[in-house]
Amino acid sequence: MATSAAPSIAVRSIAARATTDRAILRAFLERDRLFAAYALCDLDPREFARTRWGVALAAGEPIAVALEYAGYAPQPVFVMGENAGITAILRDVVRPRAAYAAMLTASLPAVEAHYRVEPGPQMVRMWVDRASFRPFPADVARLLPVEIGDLNRLYQLGFTAWLPPSAIADGVYYGIRVAGRLVSAAGTHVVSPEARLGVVGNVMTHADFRGRGYATAVTGAVTAELLRSCDEVVLNVRADNPPALQAYRRLGYREHVRFEERLVHRVAESRGLLRALAAPVRRLLGRDSADDPRS
Repeated sequence: MATSAAPSIAVRSIAARATTDRAILRAFLERDRLFAAYALCDLDPREFARTRWGVALAAGEPIAVALEYAGYAPQPVFVMGENAGITAILRDVVRPRAAYAAMLTASLPAVEAHYRVEPGPQMVRMWVDRASFRPFPADVARLLPVEIGDLNRLYQLGFTAWLPPSAIADGVYYGIRVAGRLVSAAGTHVVSPEARLGVVGNVMTHADFRGRGYATAVTGAVTAELLRSCDEVVLNVRADNPPALQAYRRLGYREHVRFEERLVHRVAESRGLLRALAAPVRRLLGRDSADDPRS
């Protein structure tokens, strides 16, 4: 009896390299523009000079990208794409000793191949557009660069770094004052005229004034201003913060994806290899997060 030959198994060759080709990067990131919003904004000329990018190619086609943003410690890192490509980029191109990494939950094993990942809560990427936005009328005012001292005094309650006046000048910040004192504020992390995207952040209300809707009001004011020129506006919120989630939903924000934003530390290459080999076993035993990043 004739027997059929065993099927051949094609093993893809993956090449990782540094790149400054914004067209390739933009095309890949646009596959999920809401999850990749920060990275898309960083392609604008003002931000691009502060970034380092890696791309993984299989058969000449991009399968993953990674972004490292300079100027902070630890550096922000963003990864997106197939795990094999992410692992290759982190092995050969983007190699910070420590980083604050953003990734889909399904990408954790790829990062763990080279990094020890600190525990942390899941994050929720929320988004809004003009059609879904619901304004929140309130007595808010746009902040001016000369008010940076008041803003930083408010942020010292929760943030470790002080903002320069250019943060207000180049971004969009709104605040609420009570008896002349700035008690609540929200602003922008980054805005991209090219991608028509805006990222809201730095939302803070003094502990003595919480529960009054101030955070919703200032976030709504920033969002309304951004939607004058942006097609979508996004923000991040911890999944274990129901009041904040509800406040943003009140403005019309919707959940796009749940993801990880973790502090990571590079491990020795031998340990990284062991982590990569052990990852499938951990998933088989149910010790890793669900494969579906939206669950």
